[in-house]
Amino acid sequence: MEKIVKPTSGYLAIAVAIILLLLSVVVLLGGARLSNPWLMFLAILMFLTALFIFKGISIVQPNHSRILNFFGKYVGTIKENGLFFINPLYSATKMSLRSENLQSQTLKVNDKQGNPIEISAVIVWKIGDTYKAAYDVERILDYVRAQSEAAVRHLAVSFSYDNLEDDTAEITLRNGGEEVNHILENELTERLSKAGIIVQEARINHLAYASEIAGAMLQRQQAAAIVAARAKIVDGAVGMVDLALKKLSRENIVELDDERKAAMVSNLMVVLCGEKAAQPIVNTGTLY
Repeated sequence: MEKIVKPTSGYLAIAVAIILLLLSVVVLLGGARLSNPWLMFLAILMFLTALFIFKGISIVQPNHSRILNFFGKYVGTIKENGLFFINPLYSATKMSLRSENLQSQTLKVNDKQGNPIEISAVIVWKIGDTYKAAYDVERILDYVRAQSEAAVRHLAVSFSYDNLEDDTAEITLRNGGEEVNHILENELTERLSKAGIIVQEARINHLAYASEIAGAMLQRQQAAAIVAARAKIVDGAVGMVDLALKKLSRENIVELDDERKAAMVSNLMVVLCGEKAAQPIVNTGTLY
């Protein structure tokens, strides 16, 4: 478990060390003049103590930390920034607390329907628990990369690419948007929390069918789009024909029997549903 410690001010330690250095010089000169070995020994002792204090001076930059270890025993973590004095017998390991970006490799996996797809994600993360990051995992960056790829693979096999093959799918990788990103972020948080990692953001930045089926899937999407467009055109044309017939009948513009109504419906549907503009023809005779 991470333990935050507050070390002694480094400015005070520097002042004490400088005073000891000055005193050691004065005592050494006095001992040499008086030929007193005890004074010389005291001067050397003060000098070594000053060096010992200087060795414990440490600067912690913003968004950095120091993990303190005393002969294999975890002592605590310094997360404040500034100049501090740390026990020189402690081993202090530097660890950054800044946010980092991880661009996962483009993975080729099968979606829920078995279609090969290409997918990759961008993950923003930082270290939250320095104890877990330092002592619970080996090589933190490799761990984050491996677990991130595993989470992206699991996401890909859990959902369909789109709803062309799975009409009942409520969420797909292509149309899920923020919900899919939220699911990925939650899974990454669960996987990386063991290493003291905080996942700040996770987003899919590349999603496509694999090259071997991309052409066929594009044709299928185009066909589905054409069918949907045609259905909408037909619905609109039927409504317009119905409106025209009702208005002609309501305003007594012309009396149409069933045969003429059928001919009018046929002509209007051809005009409204045709891809090309209709060619006007003036009929000067009668239908018979």
